[in-house]
Amino acid sequence: MKRPRTSRHARLTARTETLVQLAEAYARSSSRLEDAHWEAALGSLITELLAEQNEEGLNTALDHLHNNDSRAYDMLADMIEAHCECQHIDQHDVQLIAIPILAWSRFNIPSGTIPAPLLDTLRVQLQAHVLADNTQLALANFLFSPDHMPQGFCTTAELARELGDAALHHRSVSIDPALLPEGMKFLADTRYLLGAIVAPTGGALFRWQEKDGNRATAERNWQNQGGNAMQTLLTGCASELQLPQAYFTACREADRASRPFSLQASVEFLKTTLDIGPQQLRAVIAPFYEDELVEYRVGFTRRDNKDVIYGLVWPLLEAEDDASDTAATIEGLLKQQGIELILTLEHRFPVEFCDDCGSPLYPGPDGEIVHAELPEDQAESVPRHLH
Repeated sequence: MKRPRTSRHARLTARTETLVQLAEAYARSSSRLEDAHWEAALGSLITELLAEQNEEGLNTALDHLHNNDSRAYDMLADMIEAHCECQHIDQHDVQLIAIPILAWSRFNIPSGTIPAPLLDTLRVQLQAHVLADNTQLALANFLFSPDHMPQGFCTTAELARELGDAALHHRSVSIDPALLPEGMKFLADTRYLLGAIVAPTGGALFRWQEKDGNRATAERNWQNQGGNAMQTLLTGCASELQLPQAYFTACREADRASRPFSLQASVEFLKTTLDIGPQQLRAVIAPFYEDELVEYRVGFTRRDNKDVIYGLVWPLLEAEDDASDTAATIEGLLKQQGIELILTLEHRFPVEFCDDCGSPLYPGPDGEIVHAELPEDQAESVPRHLH
């Protein structure tokens, strides 16, 4: 997924230099016919690098363009993502999809193997409400946390091929939990269903691509029926089921949607944990910088006390920067949740974490960043912060 990239200075090899040159030429194209020429050349080289598991070559080209040509960077990133999530198998198009579920709970948010009957139910609901006719679907039998998601372009492309082949042969893909890292625990987090849609080459993938289809209707029906099914797996959680989309788009949309969802979860959590109304809370918003602005953090206190009792990280995404009106957006959402006392600090705070437990430090009303600590009688078995 396109993200702010860490500056690296790996040397361009001959093939990565060719990839850079093709992306730059594509960015300067002046017609659709010229676009098609450069897309074909880029696609061929990207396919070769993915087949060779040459993750470093792809990232080196992206790093170079990120520092030198933002338009070419965006276009190359889009092309790489497309070749990871879209495959062609036996005269069929394959599209890797992700289905995000936003969830929060005072208990652990489930992840792991999905029981076969539930997986069958989810497949039936997707075929009935979301997918176009003449499509086939395979799902992975695992509810993924962000820590479990494929790491890198090559791994993503490999999963797309595996799921696409499974869809053609009318089977699911079994994920071995032992091969995945242990997921971190957060009060609010995202879970993902992953799958692949297969359609005859050039055919519709989604219901809304068909003449009588409607995206809003598909989303509503899926959230109602699929959401009811998922509740059996998400006991004790408040959750929002998102619309299935192409893998990288779904992940980006989930990142965006998770921020207001997590903020709402923070307020609901504090209300129920402390048995108070939102008017009895204060929120302190502050920007946090590395070389540039990377996130806002919100510290929560009781209205009549300066001690920070909880915190929320609001990361910046894609093109957001100092010029974005992010603080006002956060303030507006807090007001919607009923918090009346809101303080926005203008000081540039460093991105710092607790040396002992690794938790972020949050802004307090006195302008200092501190560790968030719930009262001891409410803190037992509660995750330290939201994802």
